[in-house]
Amino acid sequence: MAKFSVVIAVYNKEGFLSQTIQSVLAQTFEDFEIIIVNDGSTDTSEQIIKSFDDPRINYYYQENAGAGAARNAAISMTTSKYIALLDADDYWDQGYLQCINLLVKTYPEEKVFAVACRIENRKKTSAPVYSIANLQPNETRVLDFFDSSYINSILTSSSTVLHHSVFNKIGVYNPKIKSGQDTDLWIRIGLHYKVVFKNTPYATYNYSPSSLSNTTFNINEKIDLYPYKQFENKHSSLQKFLDLNHFSIAILAKKTGNIEGFEKHFKEINQENLNKKQRFLLNASPLMLKSLALMKRVLETLGLPLSAFK
Repeated sequence: MAKFSVVIAVYNKEGFLSQTIQSVLAQTFEDFEIIIVNDGSTDTSEQIIKSFDDPRINYYYQENAGAGAARNAAISMTTSKYIALLDADDYWDQGYLQCINLLVKTYPEEKVFAVACRIENRKKTSAPVYSIANLQPNETRVLDFFDSSYINSILTSSSTVLHHSVFNKIGVYNPKIKSGQDTDLWIRIGLHYKVVFKNTPYATYNYSPSSLSNTTFNINEKIDLYPYKQFENKHSSLQKFLDLNHFSIAILAKKTGNIEGFEKHFKEINQENLNKKQRFLLNASPLMLKSLALMKRVLETLGLPLSAFK
């Protein structure tokens, strides 16, 4: 049995997939299996996967059922104690699994492990910023997920490794959520587990304006935050985390003219948990929000990402 099961769900990622798979095969720690589920791709993804001749690759095809269903299918086929998540358009540095293996040995009682994940777009690669006081490069800490993730999440779908028992306790991805499946999973993890986090960027996230999270405009297809409100009293950092996510959905609702949706999320927000930029945007007109969103997209294509979270 391999030490790690690497799970990759694929849907039309021909432009990135070869680099993704190659980054796993190039790992200095070689005790792993790869589970790839092709979720009904219509491009050349299948040919790319089959071009790799390595016995550690296990390939499965299914009719298109969505990212959550494909990820769950891959997880169900794993045989290892530790499950390493990886999106089909992201990639790892060669020492990623070696680093995780060392973290597992150093913190044997913990179940959730992650490293920093750099962000790459067409023009620029940027280092992530987290809401962790005095965090030093290459430092390792055992952290509360919520208060560490107000700016960027310390858990991502390409820089997180979970003990298999985590899924037995909290469940797998919710396939009904079109955009925000990851956040939903992270919340459930944060309610039960600490995160062993190493502030070294061993993973790279390829930012794409065409991704589901950036092209899903129907707020009914976003994560449902309301079931988690009941846990705020037990987790003091959860309320602010939920407020920031309500803020994001409220802004989307206002931009798309969904006044009812905006008011629904607006009333849930304690504005003391927002920074000045976020409070300004929350009270801006729909026209101004659309103009600012357009400017943000233009700057992102130039390698100048903007964020209301820092």
